[in-house]
Parts: sequence; structure tokens; C-alpha cells
Amino acid sequence: MTGFQARRTAPTTSLATFARDRAKSLVRATTLAACASLVAGCGVIPGTTGGSGEGPVTIMTWAPEKTAATNKPGMPAMAKAYARWVNANGGINGHELKILTCNDRNQTVSAAKCARRAADENVVAVVGSYSQHGRSFLAPLESAGIPYIGGYGVTDDEFASALSYPVNGGQASLMAGLGEQLAKACGPVALVRPDSIAGDQLPLLLDSGLASGGHGGSEDQLAAEDATEYGGHAREALRRASTDPVAEGCVVPALGDRTFTFMDSFRRDREDYPNVRTGTVLGSVDQTVIDATGGKSGPYEGAYVTGWYPVEKDKRWDRMKQVIREHAFDDNRIDPADPGVQTTWIAYTVLKAAIERIGDGEVTSQAVRRVLDDGLKVNTGGLTPPLSWRFEDLIASAGFPRLINPEVTFQVVRKGQLVAARRGFVDVEKTLVEAES
Repeated sequence: MTGFQARRTAPTTSLATFARDRAKSLVRATTLAACASLVAGCGVIPGTTGGSGEGPVTIMTWAPEKTAATNKPGMPAMAKAYARWVNANGGINGHELKILTCNDRNQTVSAAKCARRAADENVVAVVGSYSQHGRSFLAPLESAGIPYIGGYGVTDDEFASALSYPVNGGQASLMAGLGEQLAKACGPVALVRPDSIAGDQLPLLLDSGLASGGHGGSEDQLAAEDATEYGGHAREALRRASTDPVAEGCVVPALGDRTFTFMDSFRRDREDYPNVRTGTVLGSVDQTVIDATGGKSGPYEGAYVTGWYPVEKDKRWDRMKQVIREHAFDDNRIDPADPGVQTTWIAYTVLKAAIERIGDGEVTSQAVRRVLDDGLKVNTGGLTPPLSWRFEDLIASAGFPRLINPEVTFQVVRKGQLVAARRGFVDVEKTLVEAES
């Protein structure tokens, strides 16, 4: 029985029942809060048509660009390429997609401005986006009744709002899955993570995954998210990971875009610690980064990697790659190995399915939410399990009441190539639930 099949049956443990009841209450509370803020009440959303008849449907995609911390310029670029593709083929049910983009600058104020602009521009949905400031952007979206489809999952808020429709398990599932992957392979584990709100939950999740395999847990190291040098952090992490003279140690850098900077220091000091490997998650590393750091002779050789989706060389990504080749032109911001780009592709797949389900009706934010809430099942071509946001599809986690896809992939770097470490997906729902308790 798969994780998704299991969630369609009643939970049998008291913990699962308790968590599911709490999740239901949280979702209901979020919905009521959103309803209360609407001028005309739930179900009547003024000014959020975004398109009617055969007119254009306005969508927004946002992400931070040109900042000193994490940047995801490929996500809005992928959104524009997707729109060019569907528009060149007659649109979706005759509707042209009009894409608005916004730079959230990794700032709470800018994230809120992007959300308010979405409301002012009467967008139907915010799709395939990245922001670390869920509390800042979700409130304006809820007030306007605008669904948030396929966020990157970097904050817990994306898994609590009734107007959020996540397509992956976010950073939580990656770290929990990485813990499971490292539990049997590593002795001492040293985690280097950002000193930020988003980084504060990482040790708990990683340790829950480690505990599932009988591991004692990780050493937690804080680092500035926008640091320009990590020499001291790398040396300390290597020292901590090498304390067992027999077992192979692992260093886990979870610093987003700054992981590249960390690994530059790590590579220089690793010679003194030959019995230490790397464990990380997609988003911190991809094939482009592996190539840039030396491939099979670089610091990532032998690294354990956890991702949401199949490896970039999997044939299931062929359609996305074709769209990028034919409609992104020379836009080098779009890297098909970037999980942000991949998430945007999947999120727009969900949007397309929703608009097709609406059929001849008016495409509004309310209509999109209605078809998603009514049990639309989206087939992503095997890039994820089938996606559906019915109550019975939610996992038994009070902390992530909107999370429907707790499945991850285990990967490893062999001969400089990121390849699958095992077939199929790994369900980390149990690890996520246990992390809460």
C-alpha cells in the first residue's frame, strides 16, 4: 500500500487521529479567517476574475532575484516560457495566459507588496513561486481569495493556509528524508544551517529522520544566511563529523544558494578528513553545481542527496526540457535541474488541469479553488504521485495540515553524476509526524 492509498483510509493510531483532527481544525480556522476578511463573504470575490469567456487569464509568479541570499530567478522565467508554450498552442480552453512576475527580494515588505499587487491586478492564482515570508504574503492573498498553487515549500505557513495548494513536501520532507537516507550510512552527522526562521526547524526534522534509522542525531551549527565565507564553519563541521574513528562521518550543509560558498571552504579542508562525506538536499546542490565544483573529482563525489522529484536526466522531464528549448530561447536563468524550475513546471501543470476542469465557465480565483477543493486529481506524468487536495489526501500532521505529498527521492553522486540511489519515491509521512511529537 502506498502512502497515498494509506491516507484514504481512517488512521488507526491515536497519534494519527489526534494529528488529523488538529489538522482539520487548523484548516477550518484558516478558511474562516480568510472568509471573514472578504468584503463580500466567501464565494463572492469581487475583482478576481482574471479572465472570462475566451479572454486572458492573469497569473503571478514571484521569487527573489539579485539578492545577497537565496535567489530563484528561474521560477518566474519558467512561468513565462510555460505561458509562451500554451499560448502558442491555443491557450488553455481558449484562454491566453498572461504572466505577471514579482521580485520578493527576500524581504517581508517586498513579499507583502507582491501579494497586494496580485490582488490589485486581479490575478486568478499565484503559481510556482518562492518566498521565505509566508506570513507576509498569505494574508493579502487570503483577503483577496487568491489561491497559492505550488509554492516552493520553504515555510510552514504554506502548509497551513486553506488557500495554499502545495505540490511537494517542502523543506520539511527533504530534511526528514535526508535523515532517513543518512541514518544507516553515516556515523557522526554535522548540520550547518542558516541562522534564520526557515532554518530553525531543520535540526528537528533531520534528527527525526536519523532517529527512524536508529541514529543518535546531528550536531547543529548556525551560520549567517548571507555570509561570504565559511572557512571556520567548514573546519568545525569536519571536526565534528570525524569524531568516530571507525564510522564514516557526514557533513550536511543546508544553506541554500550559499552552500556553494560553504563547499569551496569544505573542499580545501577535506583532505585532512578523508573519512567524511556530504549529505544535502536538492536546492542546495544540483548537477550544475556538481559540474562546477569538479564533478567526480569534486567535494560532492559520493554525496547523499534527497529531492522531491526524479533526477533531472529522467525521461519524465523531457516535455519540460522541450518547452525550455523551444520557448525560453536564450534565457540562461532556466536550469532544468533546478528544483525551483521543476516546481514551477509542476505547479503550472496543476493550474492547467484546473482551468481545463472549469471548462466553459468563467475562470476566476473562486472557480480555481472550487475545482481543487472538490477533488481534482492531477497527473504530473510520474514527476510526483497524483496530486489531490481533498481532506482524505492530507497527511496526519498537525504542523503541516495542507501537506499532501510527503514523498521524496533518494539520490547519490556517482562518477560526478547525480543518479537515483533507489527506485521510486520514499514516503516520509511517519517521520514528519514523529518530528512533531
